[in-house]
Amino acid sequence: MIVGVPRETKEGERRIALLPLAVEDITAAGHDVRVETRAGKGVAINDQAYRDVGADIVVARDVWTSDLIVKVKEIQDADLAVMPEGATIFCYHHLPREPERTRALAARGVTAIAFEMVRDAHGEYPLLAPMSRIAGRMVAERFRAKKVLVLGAGHAGKAAAEAARKRGAEVTVLTRSTATPDAVERHAVEADLVVGAVFNAGEPTPKLLPRSLVRRMKPGAVIADISIDAGGVAETSRPTTHEAPTFVEEGVVHFCVTNIPAADPVAAAAAISQAILPYVLDLAAKDTIAAAILHHRELREAVLLWQGAVTHAGIAAEAGLPYSALTDAVLAEST
Repeated sequence: MIVGVPRETKEGERRIALLPLAVEDITAAGHDVRVETRAGKGVAINDQAYRDVGADIVVARDVWTSDLIVKVKEIQDADLAVMPEGATIFCYHHLPREPERTRALAARGVTAIAFEMVRDAHGEYPLLAPMSRIAGRMVAERFRAKKVLVLGAGHAGKAAAEAARKRGAEVTVLTRSTATPDAVERHAVEADLVVGAVFNAGEPTPKLLPRSLVRRMKPGAVIADISIDAGGVAETSRPTTHEAPTFVEEGVVHFCVTNIPAADPVAAAAAISQAILPYVLDLAAKDTIAAAILHHRELREAVLLWQGAVTHAGIAAEAGLPYSALTDAVLAEST
């Protein structure tokens, strides 16, 4: 199988999905790897490092004709410009609340396999966890605060709470069962920093901070909305970039960068590469992607589109497209 690693095109994104050590394992398994020229620049890895482990260095259009595309962030307009029909893309797709992107991928006949939806036998999300931990730590270190409210107790929430406590903050963590409207309101109005770290797999983030509550928060308080990839926890949140990371709404500073770990690209790329390698090898191990997914339940549950058909009910409804279950019969027809 041919595995393609394109250069990331999202603003401020410096990570790369597969480092040379991972590429070496893939080529050693008998697969071809194409890496787009200068794809490793953001992590100070040159093209020769990839050639040395058996990869071919090619231009974008040649990368995108690979059997399996492995990248970090969701598809951008620049990617669509070079993407052929029927591409299979393994990355952080983040399709909830992105109906236009879903429709664009469906129109291209794309098979979209989402890092964030891969769930292991223990019920954990092994490809989301390392980036969540980095993002949680980074927002707590970026904004010094005496009182911190963390919404969500997953990997991002725990990392944010731990980092804030190390800095001497008084930290309250509200979990799914304790984040009642009354509890959120009581703690949010007193907080100097609210960290949105809620994750509902494949679903939009619940709006735990309505505008009316944000208006009552301390002037100059901060909402660091890590959950922004799925819409964010605040009604007032909207995506921002590393170039322009914050804005003020209702007197509250909002930090809603959609790719926070890109600010530490070397550590983040190393974590991603290590985490996804076993799954890339699994996807490439069979004669077809369909055969690989048929035999790996973890990967099947991560398929959001299959050859252009939307296989997640919630995402299909948001995009106004029909839902198509990914059954054994559907996969068998493609093997």
